[in-house]
Amino acid sequence: MPDRIGLAFAFEIRAEIAPPLDGGAGRAGHRRVIPITGGTVDGPRLTGRVVPGGADYELQRTDGASLVEAHYTIQASDGTPIYIVNKGLFTAPAQVIAQVDAGQEVSPDDYYFRTAPVFDAPDGPHGWLSDRLFVAEARFTPAQVTIRVYQVT
Repeated sequence: MPDRIGLAFAFEIRAEIAPPLDGGAGRAGHRRVIPITGGTVDGPRLTGRVVPGGADYELQRTDGASLVEAHYTIQASDGTPIYIVNKGLFTAPAQVIAQVDAGQEVSPDDYYFRTAPVFDAPDGPHGWLSDRLFVAEARFTPAQVTIRVYQVT
């Protein structure tokens, strides 16, 4: 039987971010809130902008890996607001995590950063986003996160 599951590139989100708000260590891990301040959406299936006001609620585990959970809105080029919850995992060797924590740029080849965005879109031309599963590859700098979103086919 041939494989029936595949990936199709849908669009890229470039989310601009502010410096993290560091909540420090807690019972569940080290919490940081990273404000999302704007950005763009561009690709064959969707174009638009990232609406300022969302955030990524990062929880760094004791082993240094981070669980990410971003809540934000994009506005399609036709004005339609689309809500996103994007959960994922960031892992890297200790020396790379130290560089990231120091605000230094690191090569995407030095870390693993994948997410599974879930979209809540109204009925209409963007309703397909609510009816599909997606995975994404994420890369970041201290000022921006780039999320390449793929539809699971």
